[in-house]
Amino acid sequence: MEQDWAQLKYYQKENQEILKSFNCPDVVFIGNSITEGWAKMHPDFFHNNNYLGRGIGGQTTPQMLIRFTPDVLDLNPKAVVILAGTNDIAGNTGFSSVKMVTDNIKAMALLAEQKKIKVILCSVLPVCEYPWRPEIEPVIKVDTLNSWIENFAEKHGFIYVDFFSPMANYKFGLDKDYSEDGVHPNEKGYEVMEPLVQAAIEKALAD
Repeated sequence: MEQDWAQLKYYQKENQEILKSFNCPDVVFIGNSITEGWAKMHPDFFHNNNYLGRGIGGQTTPQMLIRFTPDVLDLNPKAVVILAGTNDIAGNTGFSSVKMVTDNIKAMALLAEQKKIKVILCSVLPVCEYPWRPEIEPVIKVDTLNSWIENFAEKHGFIYVDFFSPMANYKFGLDKDYSEDGVHPNEKGYEVMEPLVQAAIEKALAD
């Protein structure tokens, strides 16, 4: 059986077409189902701004790191938006400590920086329960991870986008107005996220 753990083939054909056309995106968004759903639910936000979605449902940061070169670096964007970590906390590819997650986010950010690609790091979205892993209690890990991402961004001159604060409810989960399942944003959720990330992109590209 052929193995493609990181799903390198998921966007392979599309990436090859982009490279052949020399029509590089201004910004690539890499992530999981939250990013993939964003590009599918709000395609105009991506197309009209020359943004590219490279989210794959269910993915964790080690998988994103493996595909970071073909799905981001090789496409020569001006900036990358990294929204990752919630599936690591959910244990989608086995147990992950916070350090395991931060090591992968750090590696992606530094690889982009090395190639003169502006780095935009996003907070993990609020979540108090994963429907597919109800035994996991994610709130403390999400808070710890977000604190690290914010501090790391500040230390390295990257842009940090706080999605958590405006989207969290009193239980530190995703407000029901913004999500049906407590994990994935709905239309209203993405409407909160878009101006925040847009402002971050404009700031990154202006520097």
